[in-house]
Amino acid sequence: MGSLEQRRAQAEAIIASPAEYKVCEGCGSILRRGAAICPLCKSYRFDESGERVVAQARELGSREATTISEEDWE
Repeated sequence: MGSLEQRRAQAEAIIASPAEYKVCEGCGSILRRGAAICPLCKSYRFDESGERVVAQARELGSREATTISEEDWE
């Protein structure tokens, strides 16, 4: 899992360009706008509003990761 500093840097990049992202309504992950299915929870429902993307980026960037990613399985 990424360090808190890395998560903050990613959050800042997302906040700078929220129109390029969307939030998964299944697990709260932030994905690129072009994704059709969330790779973590397989949901296909997303919130694409800039306000939600920014709020979620701030939330996720302020704490350690709590989900398991595919790279954690290796």
